[in-house]
Order: sequence, then C-alpha cells, then structure tokens
Amino acid sequence: MLCALGLLLQSPLLIAAIFITGIGGTFQYGLQISVLTSPSTFIKELVNRTCVDRYGLPLEPWQLSLIWSFIVSIFCIGGLLASLCAARLANAYGRKRCLLLNNLLAISGALLMLLSKTAGSFEMILVGRFLYGLNAGISLTTHTMYLLECSPKRLRGMLGVTVTTFVSMGKFTGQLLGLSELLGTEDRWPWLLGFSGFTGLLQLLTLPLLPESPRYLLLIRGDRKACDNAIRRLWGGGGEDHSSEVEDMLAEGAALRGVRMRGVKDLLTEPSLRWQVLTIIVTSTTLQLCGINAVYLYSYDVFSAAGIPSNQLRYAALGTGLCEIATSITCVLLIESTGRRVLLLRGFFGMTVAQGLLTLTLYLQTLLSWMPYCSMVLVFIFIFFFSSGPAGITAPLPGEIFTHSYKGAGFTIVTTINWICLFLIGMLFPLIVEHLQYFCFLIFLVFCCGTGLFVWFNVPETKNRTALEITAEFQRMHSKNKPTVEDKDSPTAEIRNRNKHLKLSEADLSMSTKL
Repeated sequence: MLCALGLLLQSPLLIAAIFITGIGGTFQYGLQISVLTSPSTFIKELVNRTCVDRYGLPLEPWQLSLIWSFIVSIFCIGGLLASLCAARLANAYGRKRCLLLNNLLAISGALLMLLSKTAGSFEMILVGRFLYGLNAGISLTTHTMYLLECSPKRLRGMLGVTVTTFVSMGKFTGQLLGLSELLGTEDRWPWLLGFSGFTGLLQLLTLPLLPESPRYLLLIRGDRKACDNAIRRLWGGGGEDHSSEVEDMLAEGAALRGVRMRGVKDLLTEPSLRWQVLTIIVTSTTLQLCGINAVYLYSYDVFSAAGIPSNQLRYAALGTGLCEIATSITCVLLIESTGRRVLLLRGFFGMTVAQGLLTLTLYLQTLLSWMPYCSMVLVFIFIFFFSSGPAGITAPLPGEIFTHSYKGAGFTIVTTINWICLFLIGMLFPLIVEHLQYFCFLIFLVFCCGTGLFVWFNVPETKNRTALEITAEFQRMHSKNKPTVEDKDSPTAEIRNRNKHLKLSEADLSMSTKL
C-alpha cells in the first residue's frame, strides 16, 4: 500500500488528473442521484402552478405523480442513450476532448435549471435533466477509460476505485447542499439543481492542463512521440523506471496494428471472452440490485427507532454518505495490496450476511428495545462492505480484463446495464417495498450471495496483470486444467501469434526506449 501511495505521490499531474476528471466526471452522476430529494416539494409546486396559470386547472394527484416520475426517470433515459455511443465518441475524438465537450451539456442543463422557476416552466427542468443524463452517460464511460489509461499498471486499481469515490462524493454533496441551511429552500432550489454547471465549468477550465491518454495516443492515433510526452508528464520522475510498462504498451500497440476496434456484438459473440462478458454482466447487475437503495431508505426508520429526533434525521443521513466516502477512500489505499478478487468476495458475502441480520433486527425491533441500535450498526456495516468492494471495483473492471480493441464495447455493456437497472429500481422499488417491506432485503440477499459464489468459482485475480494475462487465466480456470485450444479467428489468439513474431521488434523498441 505504502509503495503504491509513494509512487502516486511522485506523479503530481496524475493526482491532479484524478480530481479534474472526477469533479466533472462521475461526480455529476452521483450528484444527480441525490439532488432531487430535497427540492421535490418545490418542484411539484412549480409543476402544479404552471398548469394552473396556463390552463386554469390544478393537476390531479396521479397526474402530478406521473410528471414527477418522468422528471426523475428522464435522467436515466438520457444516460442510457449516451452510454450506447460514449465509447465510440471517445475512440473517434479522444478521451480528453470528449470529456471537455461533455461539460457543455452540463452547463446547458444548469442554465435551464436556473431559469426554470423564473420562466415558470417545468419543461425546462425536464430538458435539463435529460441533458444531465447525457452528460453522466458519457462521463461514466470516458472518465473511467481516461483515468485507467493514464495510470501505470501498479496504480491501475487505485485510480480505478477513485471513479466510484467521486460518485459517493457527488451523492453526499447533493445531500449536503439540499439542507435547508444551504440550498434546499423555496428561493434557492434552482441553484441546487444548477450546481452541476459549476462543476462542469470547473473541469472545462482545468482539463486543458492535462495531456491526452497515452494509450489512446499510441494505440489509436499511432503517435509515439505524443505518447512518450504524455507518460513523462503524467508519471513524473523521482527515479522510477517505467521502461518495462512502456515496452508492454509498445508491444500491444504493434500487436493490435491492423486489428479494428470491436463493437458490442463482436464482444458478445466472441467465444474466448465469454467468461469476461459474464463477469461484467453479473457484477454490474448486482451492483444496482444489491440492496443499497433499500438500506438508505430504511436508514431513516432505523435512526428514528434508535431515538434520533425527526428533525435531525437528515443530518444522521449525512453520516451514511460520509461512511460511504470514507470507506471508498480506504478501498483506494488497500486495493493494490489486497487485490480485486478478495475485495469483491468480501464485499458480496459481507453484504449477504449484513442484509440477513438486518432483516432479522428490523423484524424484532418492536419487540426488543435495544434492537434498533443493532440495526443502525448493520446499516453502516452494509455500507462498508458495499463501498470497500463491489462499488469500487465493478465500474473500472472492463478496462482491466479486456484488450484495447474490446475495451469500449465492455464499458458500453456495463454502463447500459447500470442505466437500465437504475431505471427499473426507480420504477419498481417503491412497489417492492410497499408489498414486502423490510423482507425485500431477502431478494437483494440472493443477488449478493449468488454473485459472490460466481466470483469465487469463475473470476481470477487481476492485480498487476495485463489484459492478455487475465484472458489466459480466465481460459485456464474454465478449461478443467487442460491446455487451452485457441480459436484461430480469436482476436486474443491473433494478438498472441503476432507477439511471437515481434520479439526482435520488441528488443529494438526496448533499446530505442532506453536510449
């Protein structure tokens, strides 16, 4: 851990890249998840008042609920549409330029939010939420791709976890700014909804200070000189020798020459990558269906039963957000020493046990006076296991287990699943809770336990391994200890066969790099 942290501290521009890409990247996604909770009453009043002013008729309760549901869900629709083309845009225009132009969507959405109350138009909020969804859909993919491609192999896991750390920070910021002492008032709520414009403007002004992703420069644009310059700027000095990683990158670039970028259909139909595809599908689905939304929902009841006054519950809820951030930062520090597979297993099985016990304590809390305190502890334990494992590892996983030609398609699958599940949770979760109450945790428990078993039997460790090494390990795990027979048409086999004929070229490249 100390070795990886020391290496990171030797690269000040890489540290800057974490914060600059994060504040305008996945931070926006987290912010939009939580920002509507506080001003919901004021927005519904605006919707009803707009209809009265225009048509002279107030809305029926079901009509108001329908419009409100559309305001909430249109963010997911925008995110889903953007996620389908984000990887293609990042490959066509570059990671940095894609992130840069993406901020214009956030700023445009913020302007609509700020003017919506003055204009008396809830339609402006709808359009603004859609633009925010487009912005978040692009940033979820591009931010992750950029940061992973800018990191040395020894820091890849650490930087990957920061992607979800900024999601947690965004959710907490939405909760914090939504307090009535800050922006959660009838006069200031448009500024709360427009806060994403400020963070987008901040990234728009600072992102030009960073170079383009070294791997994009070499593997897609074929610009060796620009790649070397970006590596020197990002990875810093301090006497650290990065020549071996540069040689690996050069070898992969030479091997991928002539291999086209693959799409989602290619990835889904490639037999040699079947288990990698199953891994990202299973883990990303369970990340949304693990029960974190149910835990946050019942945390209010748990805190209230533990004796916290109702007017103080919002401050207690901030404690859950702080716990998520603190645990995510801890995961950043531990991932390089612990490993991804261990953290995933510990996270999924830990959440399974926590939800089973939480169901029991919620059932007994009316019978035993001290049981609500047990429930409160279990809420924080669940958040700890969620943030220290699945939340931090699932999002950047495609960037580790796929070669460069399949990486964009892998991120497209993960983000598409994320948006679809988020939309379904938003629509179905209230109905599930209404009928099952706290027994809904048993459904999420099955998802967590099943995914934990899947990872145990089917997923290898990815720490300090290249994509080709990880692919070979997947094949070894599922070949029943028999030598793997590679499909001649497999892109992985194609790359390996080319590497066999590139030994002399790699030696020459190594000599030129050292000179």
